[in-house]
Order: sequence, then structure tokens, then C-alpha cells
Amino acid sequence: MSLLVICPRRFLDSRGWFSETYNEARFASHGLPSSFCQDNQSYSQPAGTLRGLHFQAPPHAQAKLVRCLRGRIFDVAVDIRHDSPTFGKWVGLELSADNGKQLFIPTGFAHGFVTLEADCEISYKVSDYYAPDCDGGIAWDDPTINVHWPIEKLAPVLSDKDACLPKLKDIDVHFPYDGRPLDGLIEITP
Repeated sequence: MSLLVICPRRFLDSRGWFSETYNEARFASHGLPSSFCQDNQSYSQPAGTLRGLHFQAPPHAQAKLVRCLRGRIFDVAVDIRHDSPTFGKWVGLELSADNGKQLFIPTGFAHGFVTLEADCEISYKVSDYYAPDCDGGIAWDDPTINVHWPIEKLAPVLSDKDACLPKLKDIDVHFPYDGRPLDGLIEITP
């Protein structure tokens, strides 16, 4: 399974640019969900803020469409489908206000990001409503996942919740495996 990097077109003129960041029909033609039910936005003031690795378990699993509205982040998705041959493998890329890229993260993947500069705003659409009883996460520094976070500090800025998340081996959540292992990132322009 390739995770999709969405590269919306930007139409430039003397005033700046215009971009269509979501179009249900175009996204559906690439196999993306045709319905998102909730939009979320976060702001992180200090550079080095790390949020994640988060997921929402079945029956309220969430696919996410993530983009950076201000600043730059390194965005990460981790395969947490137990039956997948790429269980515990990750992919990551830089999302920024300048590059306008978005990352589509299907259900069965944990998500996290670290801010690469101060004052970052992130927006993401999700395919199911927030369900606190299904909320879960994995330690950002789990050595079995070994995400190569591009941060200079040894200690990122974490929430109390994120600072005590369990290791991957300690989560008991089962996402269905669709027979497609994680095989990288594919860029599309809808």
C-alpha cells in the first residue's frame, strides 16, 4: 500500500496563488474516501514540538488527510496492521505551507509529526468522529519503529500524554490487513 502525497495545483498571479485543496470527486478517483466528517487544526508554538504517534482504533478508526497551513513539519505514518509484513515500518516527509503537499494516511496507521520551525499550524480531515474510548498512541521513540525524526534537540517538546505512550509491542489493537503492505509514498496531483 502506498501512502498518497497529494500535490494540489497552485494558480499564480500578481496577488499570490489559489489552490483547490480538496475535491471529493477528484480524490475519490484516486481511491481516497469520498467523505470526511470532521476537520481538526493544531497550532504548535515552539520548534521541536512532537505530536504522536496517534491512532483511533476500530470501530472508529480514522483515515486522515494532513496539511501544514503555516511553517514546516516532518509528518510520519507507521503501519500498525498486525498481519501486515510491513508492521512497524514507517514513512515520512516534509509538509509545509510553501510546498502545499498533503499526506493521506489510511486507517491502520499511526500518525505523528514534529515541527521544524516555530509557529506551525496543521489542518487535517478525518473519516470518523473523535471517539475518546478508541483513542490510542505509540511512543514516538519506540526503538522497534526507529523513526528518524529530523530534530536537533535530543528531547522534543511533548504533551504529558505523548510522553508516556506505550511501545508498539504493548498495544492490543487489531486493524484489518487488506493484503497490501506499505510500499512507500506516491505523489499525485488531483
